[in-house]
Amino acid sequence: MNVLEVNDLSVDFRIDGKVYPAVSNVSFSLKKGEILALVGESGCGKSVTCMSLTRLLPEPPAHYSSNSKILLQGQSVLDLNKRGLRKIRRENVSYIFQEPSSSLNPVFRIDDQIAEAIRLRPDGAQADVKQEIIELLTKVGIPDPVKRMRCYPHELSGGMQQRVMIAMALAGKPDILIADEPTTALDVTIQAQILDLLKSLREQENMSIILVTHNLGIVADMADRVIVMYAGHTVEEALAKEIIFNPQHPYTAALINAVPKLGARQCRLETIPGTVPSPDNYPDGCRFFGRCAIADEKKPGNKDLLNLCKTQIPEWKEIKKGHFARCHYLK
Repeated sequence: MNVLEVNDLSVDFRIDGKVYPAVSNVSFSLKKGEILALVGESGCGKSVTCMSLTRLLPEPPAHYSSNSKILLQGQSVLDLNKRGLRKIRRENVSYIFQEPSSSLNPVFRIDDQIAEAIRLRPDGAQADVKQEIIELLTKVGIPDPVKRMRCYPHELSGGMQQRVMIAMALAGKPDILIADEPTTALDVTIQAQILDLLKSLREQENMSIILVTHNLGIVADMADRVIVMYAGHTVEEALAKEIIFNPQHPYTAALINAVPKLGARQCRLETIPGTVPSPDNYPDGCRFFGRCAIADEKKPGNKDLLNLCKTQIPEWKEIKKGHFARCHYLK
């Protein structure tokens, strides 16, 4: 059963008479209890896609195309009024953002901030708020929750702050948890703990999770399915193991090659030359063309195919059941 369906989502920003396309023709679904990873470099449209799911982007300058559809448990998010949007943000979808120190209010204690999320629920008036806060903090692995709940955010470490953010997200009992780079700025040990916590919460709560990351290294053990994004487009989608061991798009392959491998004997890490194009300068054809190792003009090959790469956006093709990619070189 799909709890979320996104069809042909296109979002642009209209500023000073100019149009900047941030996300173009993105489609995907999310099943109950599934972990879906959105992968790509900074500037690929991952966060814009996730914020669009509950229309957190300010409108204007954000503008959704007329073909865009976002169905959350069957209801159209793009047709909801402000009251309806507040309801789904309160009851159906919760977010964990990149920097917990900037997401938590520095002048309120931890228990006050979690209590607000509990009281906003439909059953919030009947809840034993203090006891539920203690249970939530215990669930996310915070020791001595009775003491910690009275702390201010600055009195906690980065890892503890991120656990508090997860507790706040769980307080609303959401159907979908969106974790936008939840391990940014945390050390490797704490990163692993936070990811393990998200996996265990999925199993305990049967919650659907969208994990936004630029690191394919954490995806194999974490996600059920992966969508790779580049310059506002989805360029590949498949089961996590299929993506890791059988990448079809050159960008996906390049991301995998760029992950450091323990025990590998090489002098330099693999890199992807160039940078992601900005929305005001997207090429006419394949948006990865200028950085693609396959479509290298210096290599002998099919000139007609190279011309296609330069001038036409590749179609979204199903290579085999459940495995999609966007590349002219795919047969």
